[in-house]
Amino acid sequence: MQSVQDPDRKKALLLRLKRVEGQLRGIQRLIEADTDCEKVAQQLAAARKALDKSFFMMVGCVMAQGDTPPDDVAELLVRFA
Repeated sequence: MQSVQDPDRKKALLLRLKRVEGQLRGIQRLIEADTDCEKVAQQLAAARKALDKSFFMMVGCVMAQGDTPPDDVAELLVRFA
């Protein structure tokens, strides 16, 4: 399996993950502040969705590079999606 090679796509993926990191820090602050569980759950769901989008963005990058066989991409999706 190849890594993300395109510098622009790599930068976009890293920026997305930094936003997720910020979301997670915000969730930690909510928990420390004894925020209502429903609000914490909402933010956890949003962070999970953001991570899922990051995963599919990464898979799209690998596919766009064209150097990974389709069966390997399918296996990656089956294992981790």
